[in-house]
Amino acid sequence: MSPETHIACFGCGALVPNTEGPTHAYIGAPPGCWAIYTSILEREYGEFRNPPCHRLTVDSYAAQHPGVPSRRSIQSVAVHLVSLHLVLELAFDHQEATRALAKFTGNGVPYIWIEPPTAPDWLTVVDVCGAPDLTEHERRVIRWARSVWDAWSEHHDTVRSWASRSLDLNRG
Repeated sequence: MSPETHIACFGCGALVPNTEGPTHAYIGAPPGCWAIYTSILEREYGEFRNPPCHRLTVDSYAAQHPGVPSRRSIQSVAVHLVSLHLVLELAFDHQEATRALAKFTGNGVPYIWIEPPTAPDWLTVVDVCGAPDLTEHERRVIRWARSVWDAWSEHHDTVRSWASRSLDLNRG
């Protein structure tokens, strides 16, 4: 891969195509990284029929690409890190996590900008794309999600606090 055709994503650090194209309004990713991500989403919605790991795909990508401090990016990072916490630490299934996040975003808890990890050792969309089948895709997404959650470890207490202040975490 030559430097002219590929660049390091300024969000996740992955080596991605240096292309023109659409991006997201506040998720910080260049067009090449965004294109890889949307191709993964297309596969999940189409071929894989919206698998349970889809929740982790969205959360992992958004948490890796926080953008710059703004109301929307601050809320996005908070929501997606809380979701990773619910799924990976509290064993919420994807439907439970989605319902909890609807409550979480409507509760008025103030979020703050938390500094993204510097030089994280995490997996990226590049590590997920190209899985030969759904089983391998799910395995890759779960590993990716765990690596993203681990990279944000400095802020785990903050994320846990946001979740516990705004959600009834007693599910039994």
